[in-house]
Amino acid sequence: MNTTQDPALKPLRPPARATPGWAALLAASIGQFLVVLDISVVNVALPHIREGLGLGATGLQWVVNAYSLTFAGFLLLGGRAADLFGRKRVFITGLGLFTLASLAGGFAQDGSMLIAARAAQGLGAAILAPVTLSLVTGTFPEGPARTKAIAMWTAVGTAGGATGGLVGGLLTDYLSWRWVLLINVPVGAVVAVIAARWLRDERDTARRARLDLPGAVLVTAGVGLLAFGIGRTEDHGWTSLIPITAGLVLIALFVAVEARTREPLVQLRLFRLRSVAVGNLATLVGTMAGFALWYFLSLYMQNVLHYSAVRTGVSFLPHTAGIIIGSRLAPPLMARIGARLLAGIGGLMAAAGFAWQSLVLDADGTFLTAILGPGATMALGFGLLMTPLVEASTSGADSSEAGAVAGVVNTSRTIGGAIGLTVLGTAAARAGSDLVDGYSTAFLIAALITTAGTAIVAFLPKPRRAGHADAAA
Repeated sequence: MNTTQDPALKPLRPPARATPGWAALLAASIGQFLVVLDISVVNVALPHIREGLGLGATGLQWVVNAYSLTFAGFLLLGGRAADLFGRKRVFITGLGLFTLASLAGGFAQDGSMLIAARAAQGLGAAILAPVTLSLVTGTFPEGPARTKAIAMWTAVGTAGGATGGLVGGLLTDYLSWRWVLLINVPVGAVVAVIAARWLRDERDTARRARLDLPGAVLVTAGVGLLAFGIGRTEDHGWTSLIPITAGLVLIALFVAVEARTREPLVQLRLFRLRSVAVGNLATLVGTMAGFALWYFLSLYMQNVLHYSAVRTGVSFLPHTAGIIIGSRLAPPLMARIGARLLAGIGGLMAAAGFAWQSLVLDADGTFLTAILGPGATMALGFGLLMTPLVEASTSGADSSEAGAVAGVVNTSRTIGGAIGLTVLGTAAARAGSDLVDGYSTAFLIAALITTAGTAIVAFLPKPRRAGHADAAA
């Protein structure tokens, strides 16, 4: 009897299941929330950390710097790792490292242990942050669904920075400074369960993963030195040019290596896409000004109006709502008027809010007269601005390079924030001894920077007409 089976009747291997959109968006949003939250949440607890561990001014500075430097330096490496080893695997790795480092920091017995834990937190965040965005862009195809997902990712991430002061103040006042770190542990555990259960790896398993180690070393050291030097500018003057120059040299060497490497960390041809190049430049400039919204307004409320940390955090809730509302309005508005026009409107609205804020700051100001109106305008403008910028910065790239592109976007945001904080902080310090004058100057310069960033938006590609798009397809 012939037992040969007709090949046509052989059972087919079931196709690999794709990651459900809700799972990708939920994991990405909460992961980004944790990353951004930990940039600001520790600041409120610094006085209590100093008392609890006996740290001096330098030690306290490194509690902040250890996180920010490793975060900035490893972003591109984390993004590329997601492309090579799979988004699920890298997401869980970054989240696990971040959560374990938070646990170690929460139980730190001395300053050196806390600083080491913060450095490990920053590394985990650098692995996690790019993959949160690549989860969104890799799961949702270009179009309205991706736009809505990016809007949610942007809103939740921004809310993490906005609520950092409130969360830190509540935890520090009612529990202990240690809980600003320990709170990450249960949240991280829940997100890890979601990721392990529902995320799927969609990388090409037939392709052997090869990491560009020379490029990784150069860009990590270069971006880290650049961020370190920028952060020292205000206090150390010309000596800060040494790490800045060294960082720029290493970044230049990184570009040269990437141009000759068969499998580079970042494909330089991506920057030939006008949307990616212009979107990232506009993001960098816009983020420079965005720091004024949270940083200087927080200083004004606490140092001039003498708000407590908790009251300051509560006062930021309308600003958080403005960001969320703007981000939610962005997708339908983009469908009607296009990303470029919406980004221009959002940028000009944010610039107007900064200018308004610089005019109404006063030593006798109140929440209604000096904070609510201009702050809500700034926040709503940034909500409308950032969603189209993130979409533009990631559009046109192949899904196999989603992690690398996400790493570039996050690096642009991080370096922009570091430059902005230094520029605006220096301007505020040189405005004189009066705090209100200094903060007003910072907001005025932020308005000018935002206007310049909005001008860059004009170079984004024009939206294609439906007929042209169909013909191209």
